[in-house]
Amino acid sequence: MRADARKNYDQLLSVARTVVTEQGADASLRDVARRAGVGLGTLYRHFPTREALLEAMLRASFDELAAQASELETSPSPGDALVSWLRDCVATTHEYRGVVALMVAAMEDAESALHASCVTMRAAGTRLLTRAQAAGTARTDIDGTDLFALAGALAWLNDQPSLARRADHLFGVIASSILTGAGSGDAEGRTPPSGP
Repeated sequence: MRADARKNYDQLLSVARTVVTEQGADASLRDVARRAGVGLGTLYRHFPTREALLEAMLRASFDELAAQASELETSPSPGDALVSWLRDCVATTHEYRGVVALMVAAMEDAESALHASCVTMRAAGTRLLTRAQAAGTARTDIDGTDLFALAGALAWLNDQPSLARRADHLFGVIASSILTGAGSGDAEGRTPPSGP
């Protein structure tokens, strides 16, 4: 890639992260191009679809989650490792509002630009879940797809203004439901917020 093309690519990604964080996954691609100081055609040369742009943005985050899962596989507490990873997964997914629906759709569509990244992330979480199940600290009636769905649901809660303040409490409820026997310090239930 030529130096000017690489500069445009990096600039588009940087601006897209900001715009998608502000506006969500349905952010205007025209706005991304305008803020990056390039034409819409330049954006489409680098990222022919919205999914291709989102995949490029999310790949680094998903790779970090996969690397984190690998590190956590040596943790002395499989249950704590699983909950820690799940918390980070929810935070990463929530960072880009509206991406959950695209991720869920991408899991079923091998042609989607997001498919490989989502499969890699789900596999990372599955390994941690399987390890916690083998240690007897996680229930055995759920699998990696269930864990992926729970992470998406928890991220979605943060996107809902009337529910966002309950998201941390509900994360504790879900994490405690995944774990069996001795709970995890990270999963302890928190006092629910008052009000509706």
